[in-house]
Amino acid sequence: MTEEDKYFMLKAICLAQNGIDSNAGGPFGAIIVKDGEIIGEGCNQVTSTNDPTAHAEIIAIRKACQKLGSFQLDGCILYTSCEPCPMCLGAIYWARPEKVFFACTREDAANIGFDDHFIYDEIERPIEERHIKSVNFMREEGLKVFGNWEIKTDKTEY
Repeated sequence: MTEEDKYFMLKAICLAQNGIDSNAGGPFGAIIVKDGEIIGEGCNQVTSTNDPTAHAEIIAIRKACQKLGSFQLDGCILYTSCEPCPMCLGAIYWARPEKVFFACTREDAANIGFDDHFIYDEIERPIEERHIKSVNFMREEGLKVFGNWEIKTDKTEY
């Protein structure tokens, strides 16, 4: 790790502490950097906003994409105070930053009550065995929309 990496990671960790101090949410912070400049940052705001998706990484991704005017984070680095949860990991892969640095591990998070293990288990489980019932129906109608997407000539692919 470079001194710059350490600097930005400390910033992400400080955001996590600021979130705790302000009662915004859980102990998580994230920063997105491009060309040495912070273009997005966030701390967990789940409890203060009543939004279960308001994780630090998601907030930082939204801000960075808005600033860049793009739905992808080409050439960007994400620094986060903890290994991303499954939701954030999905968002990170969709946003496509160049690299992710994290401080605490998912095991560290589980040790303080933020255990995502059950989500990883659910993903592996057949749909009919998942704890939240998921029912597949009206597939033909849904496939018509997918067909319309396939033939749309002016779509923006991502």
